[in-house]
Amino acid sequence: MPLAMNQDVFITCAVTGSGSTQDRSPHVPRSPKEIADSAIAAAKAGAAVVHCHVRDPETGVPSRDLKLYREVTDRVRDADVDMVLNLTAGMGGDITFGSTDAPLPVNAAGTDMVGAEERVAHVAECLPEICTLDCGTMNFAEADYVMTNTPGMLRAMGQMMTDLGVKPEIEAFDTGHLWFAKELVKEGVLDGPALVQLCMGVPWGAPDDLNTFMAMVNNVPDDWTFSAFGLGRNQMAYVAAAVLAGGNVRVGLEDNLWLAKGELATNAQLVTRARGIIEGMGARVIGPEEVRKKLGLTKRAPV
Repeated sequence: MPLAMNQDVFITCAVTGSGSTQDRSPHVPRSPKEIADSAIAAAKAGAAVVHCHVRDPETGVPSRDLKLYREVTDRVRDADVDMVLNLTAGMGGDITFGSTDAPLPVNAAGTDMVGAEERVAHVAECLPEICTLDCGTMNFAEADYVMTNTPGMLRAMGQMMTDLGVKPEIEAFDTGHLWFAKELVKEGVLDGPALVQLCMGVPWGAPDDLNTFMAMVNNVPDDWTFSAFGLGRNQMAYVAAAVLAGGNVRVGLEDNLWLAKGELATNAQLVTRARGIIEGMGARVIGPEEVRKKLGLTKRAPV
C-alpha cells in the first residue's frame, strides 16, 4: 500500500490506567488531584486529549467511584490549559476464574462484573467529550483473568454513549474487534465516522509487530480516525509507525513507565518526546480545538 503519512497529528496521553503500576513508579498518579495535575502537565506539553482512569487515593487500586471521576473532571475543566477529556468505560467487565480444576465459582477478589448502566454511570455523570468502548472480550496476561465485553453488552453501552452525546473511542485489541465495531456503526448503535484506538502488544491481543499493525490499520475504514500505541519500550516506535500509517498517537504512563533505560518518565516527558518525534518527521501537532472540529466534539463547560 502507498505511504499515507498523517500531516496533522493529535497526541493522546493515557495518564494512569488500570494496571498494577501504582507501586512501580512514583510518577503514576493516584489521587484525583494528582491525576488532574498530571493531565494538565501533559496538555501543556502538547497532548490534545487526556485519557483518564481513577484510582483509590490511598492504595492506588483502580476504582469506579463516581466522586473520584467527578473531581478529576472538574479539575481538568477548571485548568488554565485546554484539553479534550476522555474517560475510560472499560471497567466493570472483569472476571477472574478459579483454578483450572474448579473455575467456578469465580474469584470474587478479582471479579468486577456490573451491568451496562453502571459501567457508564460516571460517563453520564461527567459527560466527557470522549469515552472508551473496549470492543471485544479478551484474555489478558494473567492466567485466569478475562476482560469480558459481550456483543449484547457492547450494543447496550454503545447506545447509551451515543444517546448521551459522548463520542466513543473504540479500543481495538485485535482485528475481530474492528469487525464488530464496523457492525455497530452499520446497525446505527454508534455514529460514523468512528474513532478508533489500535492497542498493540497487549497480551494476548494483537502483537506489536508491524505486519499485524498494518493488518489492523487496513481494517479501519478510510473515513474513520485512528490512533495507535505500543506497550513498554516500543511506545515511541509506535509514535513514528502510527504517523507513517496515517494515524494519531497515544503515549502515557498507562502504557509505559520509562523514558530511557533506568529512567522513569512523567506523562509530560512522554508527551514531549512524542511531540519531538512527530515534528521531526515533518508533521504538525494539533491542539484540542482542531481535534474537536475534526471529530465533531462539543466542549463541555465546568459544572
